[in-house]
Amino acid sequence: MAGTARHDYEMTQKAKKQLTTTKNPIEKLRLQCLARGSSGIKGLGRTFKIMDDDGNKKLDIKEFKKGLRDYGVDIEPDEVQEMFDAFDKDHSGSIDFDEFLVRLRPPISKARKDLIQRAFMKLDKTKDGVITVEDLRGVYNAKHHPKYQNGEWTEDDVFRKFLESFDTPGEADGEVTWDEFLNYYVGVSASIDQDVYFDVMMRKAWKL
Repeated sequence: MAGTARHDYEMTQKAKKQLTTTKNPIEKLRLQCLARGSSGIKGLGRTFKIMDDDGNKKLDIKEFKKGLRDYGVDIEPDEVQEMFDAFDKDHSGSIDFDEFLVRLRPPISKARKDLIQRAFMKLDKTKDGVITVEDLRGVYNAKHHPKYQNGEWTEDDVFRKFLESFDTPGEADGEVTWDEFLNYYVGVSASIDQDVYFDVMMRKAWKL
């Protein structure tokens, strides 16, 4: 499994360290999410999704403040407004939910994104844009998993657990979209400084 606990640990430590020096409000929010691990940004996204009562996929300043508070983000009130204004590029008084999450992702090079895409395409055997348990058969080897080896889990149990790590927290549906896969690996990527290392990790994990 690529994106191991070690990468998560390295990333959280790095984010906590950078948090002490950054002045940029967007960077501050990003680092607070990354300090929670590679699913931190997904977790914040889920908090906002729950609050979007009318389902219009937009957030006003009131919803934005409440979402940050509910997620436990430690940001000064004046910074919240500054942050909101930075995301509200067209000054409409609301933030587009999807755009917000895209901007919150740590920057990633084209080379890294291409590798992530190649891994996704390899896993998505049916080419329908979603990875399921069926897609994983013959592509992901469950037999090395300790719980499979001791008879506690079936092959499908291993596959489901594997998919859960990419799924949006609290909304595990056994299906992983390109966005969820990308979000996960953008988090992992943030813990790896050198492109060469990221490249080797991805190729090894997915036999690319």
